[in-house]
Amino acid sequence: MEFKEQSFVTLLLGNDINVYSVARAFHEAYGMKSTSIGKKPGAPCADSRIIDQRTEPDMDDPAVFVRRVNEFAAAQTRPVLLIGCGDGYVRLIAENKDKLADNIIAPYGSGEQLDSLMDKERFYQLCDKHGIEYPATYVCTPNTMEVTPEFGAPYILKPCNGPEYFAHPFEGQKKVFKLDTLEELRRTVAAVYNSGYKDNLIVQDFIPGDDTYMRVLTNYSDKNGRVKLMCLGHVLLEEHTPYGIGNHAVIINECDRELMEKFRRLLEEIGFTGFSNFDIKYDRRDNKFKVFEINVRQGRSNFYVTGAGYNIAEYVVRDRVLGQELGDTVFADRENLWMVVPEKVAMDYIKPAEYKTRMKSLIRQGRVVNPLLYKGDNKPGRLLRLLKQHTSHFRKYKKYLGK
Repeated sequence: MEFKEQSFVTLLLGNDINVYSVARAFHEAYGMKSTSIGKKPGAPCADSRIIDQRTEPDMDDPAVFVRRVNEFAAAQTRPVLLIGCGDGYVRLIAENKDKLADNIIAPYGSGEQLDSLMDKERFYQLCDKHGIEYPATYVCTPNTMEVTPEFGAPYILKPCNGPEYFAHPFEGQKKVFKLDTLEELRRTVAAVYNSGYKDNLIVQDFIPGDDTYMRVLTNYSDKNGRVKLMCLGHVLLEEHTPYGIGNHAVIINECDRELMEKFRRLLEEIGFTGFSNFDIKYDRRDNKFKVFEINVRQGRSNFYVTGAGYNIAEYVVRDRVLGQELGDTVFADRENLWMVVPEKVAMDYIKPAEYKTRMKSLIRQGRVVNPLLYKGDNKPGRLLRLLKQHTSHFRKYKKYLGK
């Protein structure tokens, strides 16, 4: 595996599949090795030939974050492109940009703007303003005496503030809850607040339909706030473990210009810059697409974009490092299959036959990618861990979905 000297270096924050996918995009585009810093070693990045993985247990402490990033930058003679691969890291970058070294390029807006989007309650207010549909929503606060949504069960319950929520673990904690009765909802809300969590909770109407009703939309907006890339993925399968629920497992690229234009207008009207990612679900009850949230970064499944031929690294480098104009908005329309589970798991747990037919056709054509399986990045220890992780999906899906 060869590496090339570039006019810049990359520093990625995190240790998961998001980090590896971004590092692979930079290696494919520029033949370069990235450095990552996370709180602990992460299996996707460990023993990788394309990542110099480093750890800092206190990386979520603002003072430690600034010190570690600036120490890295001080050791470089070239600009450092700094990319966060988790909400907490993106927030740290945005809120501390004025404390970072002069040779650091941080492609993010202000902390105030990012906070307004990462807070689900404030994000839905923006959706109201821009005519974007979202599920019926009820907000709980730490002072809510009795949970009384105006819509019926089943309910979806999730935190407004993810990093704060996971900082207060409790028995039965999940990333997102699906609750079948009002009594169950009230009991779970109480458990969350008893854990020490002090921010708001979102209760939403459950939109019926399996994983195939989900969509993911990834975008890149240039330094002037103009959207330059939009890539829509049709999610066919998600993970279903308590902490992984909602994470994508199988995606096919699609193109829906009408839907994409709605989100382009929102992003451009608020002057957003950098990567963004929307989770969307089709509601068959009224034939509308409804957004759940925005990630103010590339999502963990971002390689469905690069794998289809739209390398995300090239967009941020041309815009922020090289200062080039990116031209008109690209609405990605190349069909490709992205999978992080074995083919048999995908075929067993994706129900509609039409999607299985499309998947088989793409596999035959070689238009399929697993972001973690990269030719040349094949140290024995890494391959063994990937094999164990890959085959563990048989057990996990059987446990949580049966069969």
